[in-house]
Amino acid sequence: MNKTDFSDIPCPVAKSLARVGEWWSILILRDAFYGLTRFSEFETSLKIAPNMLTRRLNDLVENGLMERRPCSETPTRFEYHLTQAGNDFRPVIWALVAWGNAHFSPEGPASILVNRHTGVPARPVLIDAVTGEKITTEHYRVGPGPAASEQMRYRMDFQRLKQEAGNENLRFNPPSKADA
Repeated sequence: MNKTDFSDIPCPVAKSLARVGEWWSILILRDAFYGLTRFSEFETSLKIAPNMLTRRLNDLVENGLMERRPCSETPTRFEYHLTQAGNDFRPVIWALVAWGNAHFSPEGPASILVNRHTGVPARPVLIDAVTGEKITTEHYRVGPGPAASEQMRYRMDFQRLKQEAGNENLRFNPPSKADA
């Protein structure tokens, strides 16, 4: 089955999914945050087929989230270490832990985010580093960046357009490429 390539879509969500959107890749990153580095460790933890693990590790290395380092010469063995981009994915994993616990763990959480020094459970929230404010839909929205196309700008403004028109039935109808 061919995978759709999102890397050329001018959207940070699509570009991110192009790098980590495959669930095995996200689980490999999760395990790397737990300290796993060796192929055999990932294979044991995930119970993943070796050929699939090889592909996912190669993709993570190619996409700059992990780097391959030799750890033995005979036979040649490698370890996989997080790069800065890989480490920067950690808050996404923490958010997924909190979201999964809140919505999909009726039996209770299997893992929780805790303060490293006190062991007290944490509840992650997104904070604006400039103002220190909690980011909520009441005060924040995603807006177009300098590289946004007219279609992207329309998509991001659609909710506001519906409110201004006073019409919740307004349908999404972005400008055509010829109009962009």
